[in-house]
Amino acid sequence: MKRSLTGYEPRIYRDFDESDGFRTFRVVVETSDLFVKALCSLEKETEALIKKFRAEIEWAIGRRPEFLRSLVPIEAGPEDSPIVQSMISAGKKAGTGPMAAVAGAVAEFVGKELLQWSPEIIIENGGDIFLKVSRPVLVGIYAGDSRFSGQVGICVQPTPLPLGICTSSGRVGPSLSLGVSDAATVMSKDVALADAVATAMGNRIRSGRNLKGAVEWAMSVPGIEGALAALDDKMAVMGDMELVPLHAEDAVGMGSKPAPITPDRCTREGPGTDKGRPPQTDSKN
Repeated sequence: MKRSLTGYEPRIYRDFDESDGFRTFRVVVETSDLFVKALCSLEKETEALIKKFRAEIEWAIGRRPEFLRSLVPIEAGPEDSPIVQSMISAGKKAGTGPMAAVAGAVAEFVGKELLQWSPEIIIENGGDIFLKVSRPVLVGIYAGDSRFSGQVGICVQPTPLPLGICTSSGRVGPSLSLGVSDAATVMSKDVALADAVATAMGNRIRSGRNLKGAVEWAMSVPGIEGALAALDDKMAVMGDMELVPLHAEDAVGMGSKPAPITPDRCTREGPGTDKGRPPQTDSKN
């Protein structure tokens, strides 16, 4: 989640290695800063798409300032563009304002358009990830000062539909959070929804005692496939999240939000395994 289209913070957690077969590039348009992995160079196409969707969001803000400021759901109008409608819809389901979904929505709409040129795409936008891959991918989690930071990853298997993995944090990054979580991570095929629900889940976390309840709430939202919350030495996980321990070489490029690491590092031996080793997690709340 970002509360505005102004303000910028450098992304220190990105991995530009291309040994995985992807072409890796970064595209910045004003405060939008997208890290992209694709099968071919698509910098110009990505830039044009960012400008298009930013213009649609900025138009919505100019027409009704509450689109930017509201922390509660608002109503969509017939004149709203698809990306604006998706943000409003996500906010309604999560109980947030539409801007809670802006980073996920931009990643999703840009990513879906780029699929016409590259059948595999990974986009990270402010810690919110859109991906469509035909190989397993390991998404690492950096959770501030938590013991799990850089130690645990989510193994994403190939899926016929794109997937979103979005994170909110009350301790890391510039985005607004009313909670204190090190990481509140949500997985859904609706990336804007994952972003908004991650924000709302993070808002519910005021201590380690809240982790389980916050994750249970997130999983109650239709369309959410997995949820993870971490604070200090505690973690709660529910849903279809295959956690694996990160090795030292995997942790390179990690930072304040989830970041794609390397394909072909996951196993199909079953959830919670990495070549037979269980993930080092703590689900106590």
